[in-house]
Amino acid sequence: MLGWALTFFIVAIIAGVLGFAGIAGAAAGIAKIIFFVFVVLLVISLIANALRGRTPKL
Repeated sequence: MLGWALTFFIVAIIAGVLGFAGIAGAAAGIAKIIFFVFVVLLVISLIANALRGRTPKL
């Protein structure tokens, strides 16, 4: 999921440089939403693992 957020972020940067403001804004918005969904799922996963007594694998 983080890869998708990074992909949309890169699309937003390229579109912004080329002057496609509408596409750049939409891609940046999608990247932001996907990133925050990723963060929320990460926190939920860490809490669930902590409640089960498992340590996070880094």
